[in-house]
Amino acid sequence: MRTATSSSKFLKSVVLVTCLAGAGYAMAGAPEAENGRYTLSTTADGVLRLDTRSGAVSTCGNSGSGWACYAVPDERAAMDSEIGRLQAENERLKAELASREPTVSGKTEEALPKSDSLKRSEPKATENERKIEIPLPSDRDVDRMMSFLEQAWRRLVEMATRVQRDVNGKI
Repeated sequence: MRTATSSSKFLKSVVLVTCLAGAGYAMAGAPEAENGRYTLSTTADGVLRLDTRSGAVSTCGNSGSGWACYAVPDERAAMDSEIGRLQAENERLKAELASREPTVSGKTEEALPKSDSLKRSEPKATENERKIEIPLPSDRDVDRMMSFLEQAWRRLVEMATRVQRDVNGKI
């Protein structure tokens, strides 16, 4: 009986050691980077998943057929690609412009002739005699404004009268 008990203890110890070794191997076998790789945050529509290794963001939701995650478009990558495209186009246009022949020949730094139409016109009055003229509204415009103000005033008085009746309880 002693052998059965000692062999049973031995068997239990072997099983225990094997389980512990297996658990340790399983933990050691999984890369440490996998532990805690994703960060999850709940949203109204489901879950927002952040891959801490790559920085990719996905939205996950439970549809009728099960959970599914879809990558959120990376605006930064889209902007970077657009900037790269525009820089390449800018360089191409600069090269095309540089390859063209100059359209203007001769010296361009020459002074304009005195009879040039681009010359600034002289003021009609001297600096001391400047006058500002403001056009006044016509009689029709004044009548329209007065009629508008009269209507607004009447409405304001009617509104004040209604409020006063409401306050006094004479509805």
